[in-house]
Amino acid sequence: MLVTLGDTHGDRAHRLEGRTLTAVREAEQVCHTGDFTTERVYEAIAEEAGRERGGAPLSAVAGNSDDPDLAARLPETITVEYAGRTIVLAHGHDRDDTSLSLLARQEDADVVIVGHTHRPGIERTPHCPVVNPGSHADPRGNRAAHGELRQAGDELAIEIRTPDGDLLAEQTV
Repeated sequence: MLVTLGDTHGDRAHRLEGRTLTAVREAEQVCHTGDFTTERVYEAIAEEAGRERGGAPLSAVAGNSDDPDLAARLPETITVEYAGRTIVLAHGHDRDDTSLSLLARQEDADVVIVGHTHRPGIERTPHCPVVNPGSHADPRGNRAAHGELRQAGDELAIEIRTPDGDLLAEQTV
């Protein structure tokens, strides 16, 4: 499973709990759409991602609220492979629907994952789905959430889940 998080907005701790924490610990790969805020939070999430198996990779992009030292360490966009699919991550604060669609086409992406709005959901563009995992820790009027992507036969199943395990959205690619 690939787990995607976003918009933690912490200063010391990972702020993971419930199914979100379990999913991060069990994931084959963890992706974060930025706005950890501090390097300490980035390191705490990376530690949880690697706790069970000795190291699930943490792929992350910089958000507009990340400390300058952390932002300098992280790219603006990143492309990862999972289950034979190309997944592009961006924070999203400087991208509208058109530029996200262009980014997806440019990278020949099967899925684009963005954050920034704290609004969990899955939207379909002409090229591919755009997934926003929301925020597991700072939902700002939305439900706290994270994303889970799994190989399901020949398809990729995408789910948005709450820390309590409630299913908020799903789609297959």
